[in-house]
Amino acid sequence: MDLVAIVLLNHNGQHLLAKFLPSVVQHSHPHRIVVVDNASEDDSIHCIKQNYPQVQYIQLSSNEGFARGYNLALKEIKARYYVLLNTDVEVTAGWIAPIIQLMDQSPAIGVCQPKILSYQDKNKFEYAGAGGGFIDSLGYPFCRGRLFDTLEEDKGQYDDVKEVFWASGACCFIRASAFHELGGFDEQFFAYYEEIDLCWRMQRQGFQIYYCGQSHVYHVGSATMGVINPYKTYLNFRNRALTLYKNTPTPAYRWKQWLRIILDLVAAVKELMLGRSRHCWAILRAQVDFFRLKSSYEPPQQPDTVNNVYQGLIPFAYFIKKKKKYSALDKAKLYPLVKALP
Repeated sequence: MDLVAIVLLNHNGQHLLAKFLPSVVQHSHPHRIVVVDNASEDDSIHCIKQNYPQVQYIQLSSNEGFARGYNLALKEIKARYYVLLNTDVEVTAGWIAPIIQLMDQSPAIGVCQPKILSYQDKNKFEYAGAGGGFIDSLGYPFCRGRLFDTLEEDKGQYDDVKEVFWASGACCFIRASAFHELGGFDEQFFAYYEEIDLCWRMQRQGFQIYYCGQSHVYHVGSATMGVINPYKTYLNFRNRALTLYKNTPTPAYRWKQWLRIILDLVAAVKELMLGRSRHCWAILRAQVDFFRLKSSYEPPQQPDTVNNVYQGLIPFAYFIKKKKKYSALDKAKLYPLVKALP
Protein backbone atom coordinates (compact mmCIF):
# COMPACT_ATOMS: atom_id res chain seq x y z
CA MET A 1 0.00 0.00 0.00
CA ASP A 2 1.26 3.47 -0.94
CA LEU A 3 1.38 6.22 1.66
CA VAL A 4 -0.06 8.76 -0.78
CA ALA A 5 -1.83 8.47 -4.12
CA ILE A 6 -2.50 11.70 -6.03
CA VAL A 7 -5.60 11.15 -8.14
CA LEU A 8 -6.74 13.53 -10.87
CA LEU A 9 -10.16 13.14 -12.50
CA ASN A 10 -10.12 14.16 -16.16
CA HIS A 11 -12.77 14.72 -18.82
CA ASN A 12 -11.67 16.21 -22.14
CA GLY A 13 -8.94 18.08 -20.30
CA GLN A 14 -5.92 17.45 -22.50
CA HIS A 15 -5.08 21.17 -22.52
CA LEU A 16 -5.25 21.26 -18.71
CA LEU A 17 -3.09 18.18 -18.32
CA ALA A 18 -0.50 19.69 -20.64
CA LYS A 19 -0.45 22.88 -18.61
CA PHE A 20 -0.73 21.69 -15.00
CA LEU A 21 0.42 18.07 -14.83
CA PRO A 22 4.12 19.11 -15.09
CA SER A 23 3.89 20.89 -11.71
CA VAL A 24 2.28 17.83 -10.15
CA VAL A 25 5.03 15.57 -11.47
CA GLN A 26 7.75 18.01 -10.43
CA HIS A 27 6.57 18.58 -6.86
CA SER A 28 5.05 15.21 -5.89
CA HIS A 29 7.98 12.79 -5.99
CA PRO A 30 8.08 10.00 -4.86
CA HIS A 31 4.32 9.66 -4.57
CA ARG A 32 2.10 7.80 -7.01
CA ILE A 33 0.15 9.90 -9.54
CA VAL A 34 -2.97 8.52 -11.23
CA VAL A 35 -5.17 10.18 -13.84
CA VAL A 36 -8.72 8.83 -13.96
CA ASP A 37 -10.18 9.50 -17.39
CA ASN A 38 -13.95 9.99 -17.51
CA ALA A 39 -14.40 8.74 -21.11
CA SER A 40 -12.66 11.71 -22.72
CA GLU A 41 -13.13 12.26 -26.43
CA ASP A 42 -9.90 14.21 -26.85
CA ASP A 43 -6.30 12.94 -26.76
CA SER A 44 -5.90 13.04 -22.98
CA ILE A 45 -4.68 9.44 -22.66
CA HIS A 46 -2.31 9.82 -25.61
CA CYS A 47 -0.92 12.96 -23.96
CA ILE A 48 -0.19 11.03 -20.76
CA LYS A 49 1.34 8.04 -22.55
CA GLN A 50 3.59 10.17 -24.70
CA ASN A 51 4.74 12.76 -22.17
CA TYR A 52 4.34 11.30 -18.67
CA PRO A 53 5.29 7.61 -18.57
CA GLN A 54 5.60 7.82 -14.77
CA VAL A 55 1.91 8.79 -14.46
CA GLN A 56 -0.57 5.92 -14.29
CA TYR A 57 -4.07 6.15 -15.70
CA ILE A 58 -7.44 4.48 -15.35
CA GLN A 59 -9.93 4.69 -18.23
CA LEU A 60 -13.66 4.67 -17.48
CA SER A 61 -16.05 3.61 -20.21
CA SER A 62 -18.47 6.52 -19.66
CA ASN A 63 -18.49 9.94 -18.02
CA GLU A 64 -19.42 9.13 -14.44
CA GLY A 65 -19.02 12.65 -13.09
CA PHE A 66 -16.96 13.62 -10.06
CA ALA A 67 -18.70 11.43 -7.48
CA ARG A 68 -18.99 8.04 -9.19
CA GLY A 69 -15.83 8.61 -11.22
CA TYR A 70 -13.76 8.91 -8.05
CA ASN A 71 -15.66 6.12 -6.29
CA LEU A 72 -14.90 3.65 -9.08
CA ALA A 73 -11.25 4.64 -9.35
CA LEU A 74 -10.46 4.73 -5.63
CA LYS A 75 -11.68 1.16 -5.23
CA GLU A 76 -8.69 0.18 -7.37
CA ILE A 77 -6.09 2.40 -5.70
CA LYS A 78 -4.49 1.21 -2.47
CA ALA A 79 -3.06 4.01 -0.35
CA ARG A 80 -3.29 5.38 3.17
CA TYR A 81 -4.15 8.85 1.88
CA TYR A 82 -5.86 9.93 -1.34
CA VAL A 83 -5.13 13.39 -2.69
CA LEU A 84 -8.01 14.41 -4.94
CA LEU A 85 -6.70 17.06 -7.30
CA ASN A 86 -8.45 18.91 -10.10
CA THR A 87 -6.65 19.02 -13.43
CA ASP A 88 -6.71 22.84 -13.35
CA VAL A 89 -4.55 23.12 -10.22
CA GLU A 90 -0.90 24.18 -10.10
CA VAL A 91 0.83 22.72 -7.06
CA THR A 92 3.91 24.12 -5.34
CA ALA A 93 7.10 22.80 -3.77
CA GLY A 94 6.48 21.06 -0.46
CA TRP A 95 2.69 21.03 -0.82
CA ILE A 96 2.23 17.43 0.39
CA ALA A 97 4.44 17.02 3.48
CA PRO A 98 2.75 19.47 5.93
CA ILE A 99 -0.69 17.93 5.45
CA ILE A 100 0.47 14.31 5.65
CA GLN A 101 2.43 15.13 8.81
CA LEU A 102 -0.68 16.75 10.32
CA MET A 103 -2.94 13.82 9.45
CA ASP A 104 -0.38 11.26 10.67
CA GLN A 105 -0.25 13.04 14.03
CA SER A 106 -4.04 13.35 14.30
CA PRO A 107 -5.87 10.13 13.33
CA ALA A 108 -9.26 11.80 13.86
CA ILE A 109 -8.70 14.05 10.81
CA GLY A 110 -10.59 12.52 7.90
CA VAL A 111 -10.06 15.27 5.31
CA CYS A 112 -7.67 18.23 5.01
CA GLN A 113 -7.16 20.92 2.39
CA PRO A 114 -4.34 23.36 1.66
CA LYS A 115 -4.67 27.08 1.13
CA ILE A 116 -6.25 27.52 -2.31
CA LEU A 117 -5.29 30.66 -4.21
CA SER A 118 -6.37 31.94 -7.60
CA TYR A 119 -4.24 30.91 -10.56
CA GLN A 120 -5.27 34.06 -12.46
CA ASP A 121 -4.48 36.39 -9.55
CA LYS A 122 -2.07 34.65 -7.22
CA ASN A 123 -2.41 37.27 -4.50
CA LYS A 124 -6.09 36.42 -3.99
CA PHE A 125 -7.95 33.43 -2.63
CA GLU A 126 -9.83 31.20 -5.04
CA TYR A 127 -13.58 30.62 -4.91
CA ALA A 128 -13.52 26.84 -4.36
CA GLY A 129 -12.04 26.38 -0.90
CA ALA A 130 -9.94 29.48 -0.21
CA GLY A 131 -8.91 29.39 3.48
CA GLY A 132 -11.22 26.54 4.49
CA GLY A 133 -14.93 25.91 3.96
CA PHE A 134 -17.98 26.39 6.19
CA ILE A 135 -21.76 26.34 5.87
CA ASP A 136 -24.58 28.30 7.45
CA SER A 137 -27.88 27.09 8.92
CA LEU A 138 -29.37 26.45 5.47
CA GLY A 139 -26.31 24.80 3.97
CA TYR A 140 -25.03 27.82 2.05
CA PRO A 141 -21.26 27.33 1.68
CA PHE A 142 -18.69 30.03 2.31
CA CYS A 143 -14.98 30.18 3.06
CA ARG A 144 -12.44 32.09 5.02
CA GLY A 145 -11.26 34.35 2.24
CA ARG A 146 -14.45 34.07 0.14
CA LEU A 147 -18.05 35.10 0.77
CA PHE A 148 -20.18 34.54 -2.33
CA ASP A 149 -18.22 36.25 -5.16
CA THR A 150 -16.09 38.49 -2.92
CA LEU A 151 -12.52 37.22 -2.77
CA GLU A 152 -10.02 38.44 -0.19
CA GLU A 153 -6.39 39.27 -0.88
CA ASP A 154 -3.99 36.82 0.74
CA LYS A 155 -2.04 38.72 3.38
CA GLY A 156 -1.14 35.73 5.49
CA GLN A 157 -4.31 36.06 7.57
CA TYR A 158 -5.08 32.35 7.09
CA ASP A 159 -1.57 30.90 7.36
CA ASP A 160 -2.75 28.65 10.17
CA VAL A 161 -3.99 25.16 10.93
CA LYS A 162 -7.69 25.13 11.83
CA GLU A 163 -10.70 22.89 12.01
CA VAL A 164 -13.23 23.74 9.29
CA PHE A 165 -16.53 22.30 8.08
CA TRP A 166 -15.66 21.21 4.55
CA ALA A 167 -12.60 20.86 2.36
CA SER A 168 -12.56 21.68 -1.33
CA GLY A 169 -12.82 18.90 -3.89
CA ALA A 170 -10.41 20.91 -6.03
CA CYS A 171 -7.59 19.77 -3.76
CA CYS A 172 -8.17 17.69 -0.66
CA PHE A 173 -6.34 14.97 1.25
CA ILE A 174 -8.61 12.13 2.39
CA ARG A 175 -7.90 9.31 4.82
CA ALA A 176 -8.69 6.30 2.64
CA SER A 177 -10.04 4.14 5.45
CA ALA A 178 -12.55 6.85 6.43
CA PHE A 179 -13.58 7.40 2.80
CA HIS A 180 -14.40 3.74 2.26
CA GLU A 181 -16.00 3.37 5.69
CA LEU A 182 -18.58 5.98 4.67
CA GLY A 183 -19.11 4.50 1.21
CA GLY A 184 -17.33 7.30 -0.63
CA PHE A 185 -19.14 10.11 -2.41
CA ASP A 186 -22.89 10.13 -2.97
CA GLU A 187 -23.07 9.06 -6.61
CA GLN A 188 -26.51 10.60 -7.09
CA PHE A 189 -24.86 14.03 -6.86
CA PHE A 190 -22.79 13.53 -10.07
CA ALA A 191 -20.83 16.75 -9.38
CA TYR A 192 -20.87 19.70 -6.95
CA TYR A 193 -21.51 19.55 -3.21
CA GLU A 194 -20.36 15.94 -2.97
CA GLU A 195 -17.32 16.98 -0.93
CA ILE A 196 -19.47 19.04 1.46
CA ASP A 197 -21.82 16.10 1.91
CA LEU A 198 -18.89 13.74 2.53
CA CYS A 199 -17.33 16.09 5.10
CA TRP A 200 -20.67 16.47 6.89
CA ARG A 201 -21.15 12.69 7.03
CA MET A 202 -17.58 12.27 8.29
CA GLN A 203 -18.17 14.70 11.14
CA ARG A 204 -21.33 12.88 12.12
CA GLN A 205 -19.16 9.76 12.46
CA GLY A 206 -16.65 11.53 14.68
CA PHE A 207 -14.01 12.56 12.13
CA GLN A 208 -12.65 16.10 11.82
CA ILE A 209 -12.08 18.28 8.77
CA TYR A 210 -9.02 20.51 8.71
CA TYR A 211 -7.30 23.28 6.79
CA CYS A 212 -3.52 23.56 6.63
CA GLY A 213 -2.21 26.97 5.55
CA GLN A 214 1.37 25.70 5.47
CA SER A 215 0.58 24.17 2.07
CA HIS A 216 -0.77 26.13 -0.88
CA VAL A 217 -1.87 25.55 -4.47
CA TYR A 218 -3.27 27.68 -7.31
CA HIS A 219 -6.65 26.84 -8.86
CA VAL A 220 -8.18 28.08 -12.12
CA GLY A 221 -11.77 27.12 -11.22
CA SER A 222 -14.72 25.94 -13.36
CA ALA A 223 -12.33 24.81 -16.08
CA THR A 224 -14.34 21.70 -16.97
CA MET A 225 -17.98 22.79 -16.82
CA GLY A 226 -17.58 26.56 -17.11
CA VAL A 227 -18.65 29.38 -14.83
CA ILE A 228 -21.89 30.28 -16.64
CA ASN A 229 -23.54 26.92 -17.18
CA PRO A 230 -27.24 26.17 -16.43
CA TYR A 231 -26.47 22.54 -15.66
CA LYS A 232 -23.94 23.65 -13.05
CA THR A 233 -26.62 25.92 -11.57
CA TYR A 234 -29.03 22.98 -11.48
CA LEU A 235 -26.54 20.69 -9.75
CA ASN A 236 -25.57 23.30 -7.18
CA PHE A 237 -29.16 24.03 -6.12
CA ARG A 238 -30.34 20.41 -6.23
CA ASN A 239 -27.32 19.03 -4.39
CA ARG A 240 -27.33 21.73 -1.72
CA ALA A 241 -30.96 20.86 -0.99
CA LEU A 242 -30.14 17.14 -0.84
CA THR A 243 -27.10 17.73 1.39
CA LEU A 244 -29.14 19.76 3.87
CA TYR A 245 -31.97 17.21 3.92
CA LYS A 246 -29.91 14.04 4.29
CA ASN A 247 -27.66 15.42 7.06
CA THR A 248 -30.14 17.41 9.18
CA PRO A 249 -32.18 15.70 11.94
CA THR A 250 -35.87 15.67 11.02
CA PRO A 251 -37.19 18.03 13.75
CA ALA A 252 -34.67 20.76 12.89
CA TYR A 253 -35.19 20.34 9.15
CA ARG A 254 -38.86 21.34 8.90
CA TRP A 255 -38.41 25.10 9.23
CA LYS A 256 -35.20 25.03 7.18
CA GLN A 257 -36.92 23.41 4.21
CA TRP A 258 -39.48 26.18 3.74
CA LEU A 259 -36.98 28.98 4.21
CA ARG A 260 -34.59 27.29 1.76
CA ILE A 261 -37.36 26.97 -0.85
CA ILE A 262 -38.29 30.64 -0.48
CA LEU A 263 -34.68 31.79 -0.90
CA ASP A 264 -34.18 29.48 -3.89
CA LEU A 265 -37.30 30.91 -5.55
CA VAL A 266 -35.94 34.42 -4.91
CA ALA A 267 -32.73 33.34 -6.66
CA ALA A 268 -34.79 32.02 -9.60
CA VAL A 269 -36.66 35.32 -9.93
CA LYS A 270 -33.36 37.20 -9.81
CA GLU A 271 -31.99 35.08 -12.67
CA LEU A 272 -35.14 35.78 -14.70
CA MET A 273 -34.83 39.54 -14.09
CA LEU A 274 -31.22 39.36 -15.28
CA GLY A 275 -32.42 37.79 -18.52
CA ARG A 276 -30.94 34.38 -17.68
CA SER A 277 -34.09 32.32 -18.16
CA ARG A 278 -32.17 29.05 -18.57
CA HIS A 279 -30.67 29.48 -15.10
CA CYS A 280 -34.10 30.34 -13.68
CA TRP A 281 -35.48 27.13 -15.14
CA ALA A 282 -32.46 25.20 -13.82
CA ILE A 283 -33.23 26.35 -10.25
CA LEU A 284 -36.90 25.42 -10.58
CA ARG A 285 -36.03 22.02 -12.04
CA ALA A 286 -33.62 21.49 -9.15
CA GLN A 287 -36.51 21.96 -6.69
CA VAL A 288 -38.68 19.44 -8.52
CA ASP A 289 -35.90 16.86 -8.71
CA PHE A 290 -35.01 17.36 -5.06
CA PHE A 291 -38.51 16.29 -4.01
CA ARG A 292 -38.31 13.38 -6.43
CA LEU A 293 -34.99 12.16 -5.00
CA LYS A 294 -35.40 12.90 -1.27
CA SER A 295 -37.36 9.68 -0.64
CA SER A 296 -34.18 7.67 -1.30
CA TYR A 297 -32.56 9.14 1.84
CA GLU A 298 -33.26 8.66 5.52
CA PRO A 299 -32.20 11.74 7.52
CA PRO A 300 -30.65 11.27 10.96
CA GLN A 301 -33.15 11.12 13.80
CA GLN A 302 -30.84 12.09 16.65
CA PRO A 303 -29.83 15.69 17.45
CA ASP A 304 -26.92 16.90 15.33
CA THR A 305 -23.59 16.85 17.18
CA VAL A 306 -21.77 18.78 14.46
CA ASN A 307 -20.73 22.16 15.90
CA ASN A 308 -18.97 23.91 13.06
CA VAL A 309 -22.03 25.50 11.45
CA TYR A 310 -22.51 29.28 11.25
CA GLN A 311 -25.59 30.02 13.35
CA GLY A 312 -27.08 32.50 10.94
CA LEU A 313 -27.80 33.05 7.24
CA ILE A 314 -24.90 34.03 5.02
CA PRO A 315 -27.20 35.55 2.31
CA PHE A 316 -28.66 37.88 4.97
CA ALA A 317 -25.23 38.81 6.34
CA TYR A 318 -23.79 39.39 2.86
CA PHE A 319 -26.61 41.02 0.89
CA ILE A 320 -28.53 42.84 3.64
CA LYS A 321 -25.92 43.62 6.31
CA LYS A 322 -23.15 44.03 3.68
CA LYS A 323 -20.67 41.76 5.46
CA LYS A 324 -18.24 41.06 2.65
CA LYS A 325 -15.43 39.34 4.56
CA TYR A 326 -15.20 36.39 6.90
CA SER A 327 -13.65 38.64 9.55
CA ALA A 328 -16.77 40.86 9.48
CA LEU A 329 -19.18 38.07 10.41
CA ASP A 330 -20.81 38.00 13.83
CA LYS A 331 -18.26 36.33 16.11
CA ALA A 332 -20.97 35.06 18.46
CA LYS A 333 -22.50 33.11 15.58
CA LEU A 334 -19.10 31.83 14.49
CA TYR A 335 -18.19 30.34 17.87
CA PRO A 336 -17.21 27.50 18.14
CA LEU A 337 -16.88 27.50 14.35
CA VAL A 338 -13.09 27.51 14.18
CA LYS A 339 -11.00 25.63 16.70
CA ALA A 340 -7.22 25.53 16.82
CA LEU A 341 -5.49 22.17 16.64
CA PRO A 342 -4.60 21.05 20.19
